[in-house]
Amino acid sequence: MRFLVDSFTAPYMQRALIQLMLLALLTGPISVFVLLRRRSFMADALTHTVFPGVAIAFFVDQSLIIGAAIAALLSVVLLSFGLRVRRVDGDAMLIVLIGGFFSVGVVIVSRGRSFASDLNALLFGKILAVDRADIVATVVIALIVLLAVSVLAKEFITVAFDENAATAWGLPVGRLDLALNLVIALVIVASLKAVGTVLVVALIIVPAAIARVCTERIGPMICISTLAAGIGGWVGLAASYEASIRYDVRLAPGATVVLILTVGFGAAAAISAAFRRRSRAASQRLANV
Repeated sequence: MRFLVDSFTAPYMQRALIQLMLLALLTGPISVFVLLRRRSFMADALTHTVFPGVAIAFFVDQSLIIGAAIAALLSVVLLSFGLRVRRVDGDAMLIVLIGGFFSVGVVIVSRGRSFASDLNALLFGKILAVDRADIVATVVIALIVLLAVSVLAKEFITVAFDENAATAWGLPVGRLDLALNLVIALVIVASLKAVGTVLVVALIIVPAAIARVCTERIGPMICISTLAAGIGGWVGLAASYEASIRYDVRLAPGATVVLILTVGFGAAAAISAAFRRRSRAASQRLANV
């Protein structure tokens, strides 16, 4: 297990690890709220609608975070208003916006000479290219997001468990959903360079899915989700380095992190199912005594 430490002697690996640990602190709590509010498809939609902003920023050699942030804010507003169109199904509206935004991004990227490599970097991320400016930007986004969540946590939980009751109590459900969508968008912006626009939704959803099969209490769920995201990032990055450097097997770091998280979900689900079966068997034995 020494590779979990030895893999991080190079400065670029240290920066990548710091970035993933920051993202774990960021995505851990947000992942739980996204899962409880059933906003997984919305998160997936936002990962695609930010793509044109990223593509434009990349094409004009500007900050990807700024480009993604502008596109994210625009897409959140359009999604929030588009879902209120009564004659159009909500899922259909999401698909229309995903297709439109994403195709614009691909068209912009295709204007460049290195189309294939540029598209690959934007879709799947380049965590090893993270620099200090990216880390600072992630810290700022994390502070904003975690502050917003700490202020609105009780309202988010209330709406997630009973939207009708929240409306009856006078909570502004529409505004709370808009705030949650904006938070999701900021998390996506912070995660883009690490895992790209395709895999970022897994970074947002999978940690909470792992936590959900382990517990039903929100506090422990947030802790487990954050811990799972951190372990997945650490182990995935180290495994990618070990395979690529020592065994000449090229593994994309961002995809490896997501794969480790997915394997972790499968393991957690299997252990939870086995534990439930054993508990039921024990209960039946006691009932028969």
